[in-house]
Amino acid sequence: MESKARCLWFLLVLVVVAAAGVETARGAGECGRVPVDQAALKLAPCAAATQNAAAAVSSPCCAQVRSIGRNPKCLCAVMLSNTARQAGVKPAVAMTIPKRCAIADRPIGYKCGPYTLP
Repeated sequence: MESKARCLWFLLVLVVVAAAGVETARGAGECGRVPVDQAALKLAPCAAATQNAAAAVSSPCCAQVRSIGRNPKCLCAVMLSNTARQAGVKPAVAMTIPKRCAIADRPIGYKCGPYTLP
């Protein structure tokens, strides 16, 4: 029950941030013309997997990580964003999702701040 509450909290925070238009991009950033907070909305199916390394990673989560992971800078920006942290995302756990999804073309060894993608 607690994980459902955390998932709902994660979604609520992301929706509020997106609705407020925080950090709207005028030019290209880490995620192109899409603001990092808006890209983070796409990772809502990953809420439980970003908080617990033992949690199962859903196929919708893997699909979104695969899509965003085509641009490692964007994936790092999303997973290390303040919005993600406020939603309870644990960056060290979040960085393991591409590997847990068995994404063959993931950016292995890519440095995301103090973390390295395994």
